[in-house]
Formats: sequence, C-alpha cells, structure tokens
Amino acid sequence: MDEEFRRFLKRGGRSENAAGRIIAYVKEFERYLKEHCSVELNEADTGDLEAFAEWVEQKPKVSAKGHLWGIGYYYEYTSNEELRHTAGILREQRIERQPFPLREFRGINSEYVEKLAAAGIKNIKQMLEAGKSETERASLAEETGVAGDVILELVKLSDLARIPGVKGIRARLYHDAGVDTMEKMAEWEPEELREMAARFVERTGFEGIAPLPAEVRFTIAQARSLPKIVEY
Repeated sequence: MDEEFRRFLKRGGRSENAAGRIIAYVKEFERYLKEHCSVELNEADTGDLEAFAEWVEQKPKVSAKGHLWGIGYYYEYTSNEELRHTAGILREQRIERQPFPLREFRGINSEYVEKLAAAGIKNIKQMLEAGKSETERASLAEETGVAGDVILELVKLSDLARIPGVKGIRARLYHDAGVDTMEKMAEWEPEELREMAARFVERTGFEGIAPLPAEVRFTIAQARSLPKIVEY
C-alpha cells in the first residue's frame, strides 16, 4: 500500500512530509483494527472508525483530528465514499470553526442578507439568537424590513446547519424537501430519509447529490441529540 498510496497523495499535491504523516496515521488505524476489531483496513466500517477516534482521544489533550484527516485520504484512495465521508464528518466535529455565514445558504436573496447584516446578523449563531421565538422573529422583520417568511426560512436553515456536515447545500436540500426543522429530522429513519432525498433530487433537478447512508445516519443521530433552541 505504501508506495502506491504515496504516489496518489503526491499527485494530489501533498508534500513528502504530509504524505509520511498520512501514511503513519493510516498504519496506526490498521494496527488498531487488527488488535481490537480483528478486521483489515478494507473490512472496517463506520463504527470501527468512530471507536478508533474515541480510543485515540483517551489520552489527555489528544485529538483524533490528524488521524481522521489522514484516514480520509486513504478511503478517498480506495474509493470508499462512505468511510471517507465519515472521517470528514468526525474531523469537522473536532474543529472549532467560525459560525456559518448566512450568505452561503443557497437560494437566499443577497438583499435580505445585507439588510440583516446591517442589523448585526451575519451568521447562523446570530440568526438563531435573534429569531429563536415567534415574537423575536416578528420584531426582527419589523426592524430590518425583511419579510417574516424569509426570517423564518433563515432560522430553519440556520437550525439545520448546527449539524456538522449540513451547511449551504445540504440544509437547502432538507429544507426544500420538507424536513425543515430538527424535530422533523429526528422523526425519520435513515434509509427512509436517504430514499426520500434521492427521489427529491431526481424529481426536482436539485443541484446536488443525495446523501449517503452513513451521512443520513449521522445527521439523524445529531438531530436527535442536539438541544432544542428554536420555538416554531
């Protein structure tokens, strides 16, 4: 695996040093799988990857971000889209990011974004704080001149975007397909949601791909565990 994988990484623009670190992370995952799960790299599943990340982080002040970064490249190399995506989601959970900006949501008129920005509302954290109740949304609509239905739409998109991996395109897909609140998301079973989203994409010509099985399992689990912060 080493040399072929190394060449793949270099073709993708990774430096020799970065390629070495990635291979070391993958080998550590490989050893973990053999010792703890009795499986090979090509036999691992999403549960194995999640357990490995937790195992790495048993040591004080240690994060699995680097490991997941490297393992993601390996599963890209082997065309295992499910595990590549899972590695990315697990890594994203461990990275502190700036709140997602409202302007990045697909299908939102820039005029509305500018009016909200003038009122100090530029990202999902600020949108949820300002629009978490019906009364506050009505007040915000009056203050900014942005219609109440647009305010509600942005609150719903922002609420969905609390889920790692659900941002500009995914939040829009779920919203437009009718799964526009955390509560609705939590009611779905993974395979049913995946099939519904795939039908929606095909029927409407939505510019984006339907979610993968591992993605919808993670998304629903997050919707069921994240605290409710918006009153509809």
